[in-house]
Amino acid sequence: MIRARLWLQCAAMGDAVSPILVQPAVIGWEGKYRTVDLTIERPFKGEELLSRMKGWVTVDPKEIIAAIKPEGFLKVFDEGQLIVEGDSLELIGRIRQRLQDRFGDRVSLEILEEK
Repeated sequence: MIRARLWLQCAAMGDAVSPILVQPAVIGWEGKYRTVDLTIERPFKGEELLSRMKGWVTVDPKEIIAAIKPEGFLKVFDEGQLIVEGDSLELIGRIRQRLQDRFGDRVSLEILEEK
């Protein structure tokens, strides 16, 4: 598997930014007739995390997802980084070119070194 970090142009600052998951979402319940003392933690999936960037970046996240999905996968890496994963360097190259053709320098991929 080849992994690449997804970089987006910040709408406020104009800098390249990449969303990270700092901590999992905490989901709880509110009972109608009694107290429910139960919560679960669940991390966002890649598409969920990217979708929440709407308005914070200069490109609609749905358009980015549509450009990546035919061949790659959006995942949240172990350290919380949003990455694009693909089977080969050639495939990541095609995704990178598609992103550049559609969004110019507002969206880019940085291939991660294997550890």
